[in-house]
Amino acid sequence: MSASRPSRVPDSLVLIFGLILLAQLATYVLPAGEFEREGRQVVRGSYHAVEAEPLPVLTFLTAVPAGLVEAADIIFFILIIGGVFGVLRATGAIDALIGLAIRRFGGRPVWLGGGMVTLFAVGSSTVGMAEEYVPFVPLLVAMCLALEADAVVALGIVYVGAGVGYACAALNPFTVLIAQNIAGVGLTSGQGVRWLLLAICLTIGTHHILRYLRRVQADPTRSLVADVSYAEGFELPDDLRLTPVRVAVISVFAAGIGLFVYGVGAREWYLTELTAVFLGIALVAAAVARLSPNRVAREFYVGAAELTTTAIIVGFARTIQVVLAQGQVIDTVINGLAAPLESWPGHVAAVGMLAVQTVCNLFIPSGSGQAYITMPIMAPIADLTGLTRQTAVLAYQFGDGFTNMVVPTNPVLMGMLALARIPYQRWLRFVGPLLLKLYLVAILALILAVQWGY
Repeated sequence: MSASRPSRVPDSLVLIFGLILLAQLATYVLPAGEFEREGRQVVRGSYHAVEAEPLPVLTFLTAVPAGLVEAADIIFFILIIGGVFGVLRATGAIDALIGLAIRRFGGRPVWLGGGMVTLFAVGSSTVGMAEEYVPFVPLLVAMCLALEADAVVALGIVYVGAGVGYACAALNPFTVLIAQNIAGVGLTSGQGVRWLLLAICLTIGTHHILRYLRRVQADPTRSLVADVSYAEGFELPDDLRLTPVRVAVISVFAAGIGLFVYGVGAREWYLTELTAVFLGIALVAAAVARLSPNRVAREFYVGAAELTTTAIIVGFARTIQVVLAQGQVIDTVINGLAAPLESWPGHVAAVGMLAVQTVCNLFIPSGSGQAYITMPIMAPIADLTGLTRQTAVLAYQFGDGFTNMVVPTNPVLMGMLALARIPYQRWLRFVGPLLLKLYLVAILALILAVQWGY
């Protein structure tokens, strides 16, 4: 009975391919249109219909290579980071660190889960980390299995942290700072409120994860992935000693991350520079651990190969956006959603902005891309409805960040689900109730923002 259950659950790639087909069908139904743009910013009121040839029947196939190309920076980043983490794992340092966490906090799940969720959230809130978390997934799955939890808890720690971090981002240079710049709001302004919201939403998210963890520990059959095999690929090694050499490797890793944090803030670094930093970390760590060049190469190959499925999922997910763009219907969707907001009262318009941004994130999973498309429209609408532009930015953040935890067009999420062997529908069952709670907080926050003139 249990052996037949997985066959009825579509694989992530099957689900994404179905959405590619659906996107192509949408281009035959929706009218083509576009906004005028100045640089990457949309000119408000400039939407107009355009002539567009119907997409060829086989676009859902020919667009796949284009989707892979569009996501090439993330795909190659994932493969290289996978290789780097393969080298780091060969030193034993990361596994030893996880072993230390299990020994110190294994009996105190609030400290372990809450601390790690907070760590991931702060990384997303400040420097916009998300793709960088992919290599941590199998390590956290192994840790959670050792604690008699499951892979859902592991991914919850990573992606609830990342989603809340993006939604309540204080300084994220790829979302909130871009949106504030477009809206003409002082950069980094209003972050006190966002830090408070981060703390509130983190508390809710951590409670949700821990409640599920306790349920699984009490009755393993209630796990959402009870029928999924984790017998291979998620084992912690026997040697988890934190030796001086491994401490040195961890210090090298921490120094590299610190360098990247500096580069993001002072030099506007992104994926290319981060990849270079990680390659440097691998080389220095290998030297510290005295790994031979040939072994470094072999471990790099193995680490990169383990993330091949994730990289493929990312490219196919990006294809959805490619198809919609080729059919010239993305701007049509944005215009249709945004137009009614101009006539709504302030409180209603603020919640309406949240709804618009939520739907937009299904079509534009890139946070920065969504900011460039929607904020030039939402900022003037905020003026017309009596809202502050800071409130419009907050609505954008909520719609982008929270939705990232569930939209199947988010390539990073789908890649992590594939890596953790969690069917998408099971993840929905886990994160759906949490999203309802977080959206209630978001709606209340927006209403209060309007009331208090945030």
